[in-house]
Amino acid sequence: MAKLIYNAIMSLDGYTVDASGNFDWAAPDQEVHAFVNELTRPLGTYLLGRRMYETMVYWETALDEPDQPPEVQDFARIWLAADKIVYSSKLAKTSSARTRIERRFELQAIRHLKEEADRDMGVGGAELAGHAIKAGLVDEYQLIIAPHLAGGGKRALPDGVSLDLRLADTRRFASGFVYMRYDYSG
Repeated sequence: MAKLIYNAIMSLDGYTVDASGNFDWAAPDQEVHAFVNELTRPLGTYLLGRRMYETMVYWETALDEPDQPPEVQDFARIWLAADKIVYSSKLAKTSSARTRIERRFELQAIRHLKEEADRDMGVGGAELAGHAIKAGLVDEYQLIIAPHLAGGGKRALPDGVSLDLRLADTRRFASGFVYMRYDYSG
């Protein structure tokens, strides 16, 4: 069975975006970006909320922009190779290849996807990930902590959830970012 992995860059105080919707403080440097590429390379499918999809769809054409650094080109190729499922009641159509829209995030359908998938899947967007976390569907948490206090905004992890996780890996980066991977065995 495939794992469902939540990968997020968040502030030290636990936000993916600040109260103004800004997340430029989360932009990874070359070292962190290359590391994120290696984390996401094995994923066969991304489960995304509408807002996260609208942010990530940039990668559909990133290779068309001149003078992109190697780690940016690499991530664009990773994005293009993966299937994407966007959960949205509002999105009319997708603007990326290998993408379909699901109108509802149904827990049994996600369980079925995990059972049938031959590669691990990623869940992106704090709100959508929060639904999966609350349902106990997330098997692994790949959290990258930015050296920044956002002071408020969109929380990376949902309130009201109590889970015992096992620390499986850590890494420090020269830029002050820190990676922590936790496993959940349900």
